[in-house]
Amino acid sequence: MRVTTSDIRKMKADGKRFSALTAYDAITARLLDEAGVPLLLVGDSLGMVVLGYENTIPVTLADILHHTRAVVRGTQRALVVADMPFMTYHRSLEQALENAGRCIQEGGAHAVKLEGGRTMAATIERLTSIGVPVLGHIGLTPQSVHQLGGFKVQGKTLDAARRLLDDAAAVEAAGAFGIVLECIPAEVARLITERLSIPTIGIGAGAGCDAQIQVSSDILGWLPDFTPKHTRPYAHLAAEAADAFRRFQEDVVAGNFPTEKESFSISSEVLAQLQKESAS
Repeated sequence: MRVTTSDIRKMKADGKRFSALTAYDAITARLLDEAGVPLLLVGDSLGMVVLGYENTIPVTLADILHHTRAVVRGTQRALVVADMPFMTYHRSLEQALENAGRCIQEGGAHAVKLEGGRTMAATIERLTSIGVPVLGHIGLTPQSVHQLGGFKVQGKTLDAARRLLDDAAAVEAAGAFGIVLECIPAEVARLITERLSIPTIGIGAGAGCDAQIQVSSDILGWLPDFTPKHTRPYAHLAAEAADAFRRFQEDVVAGNFPTEKESFSISSEVLAQLQKESAS
């Protein structure tokens, strides 16, 4: 059975910590599903770790729909959340409703995520009122990277921390089933977690959150040139992949691949007839 948003909320009520990870393709999604990760986010981070952009802003709704469908096909149990890209839910409630609906209907997502606190409360409330589950996101909101002046920790001053507390309360009151807290002081995240009845999912927000989410590429070590402070590599796949690619290249050039083991053949009778016909 699929994990539901009610299951996610119950984990908080029962005091059970849980993990979440990003996924952008069916193979990764299948592995995460089999590992028991209950929530998969098709994040707009795909713009940076899959599509090669400098930030998440160029990611389109078509990109998210394409990758969400793949992730859903790769899972049987996990709750799949689609990230709504930059400017796909900001212009009006009607725009937000239409595009969130596409994430559910066309993408197959089970919920959507959107960035923003009090400014997004009305949108969250409208979406949830018509049955679209919403995961909130406050703190460092990557779609606002230009306004924030870069990827910086948020909520370090008294006023900024107060705004985060207000934003979290607004997101909960609007009906979100959970909220991502990104790159905020651990003490502030813990305080938010204690005040909310919905689960907090931290990324760079300390151990006091109800759950933790990371970009899968980061914990796999796919990007060796940069490791965010908030992550921990559990593997070093970039080095292993580079070595595999190098050895394959060497074997092909040296004539060591393919061998008979990796090749197919026909019967000697068929081969003899083909040779006879070719010679005539």
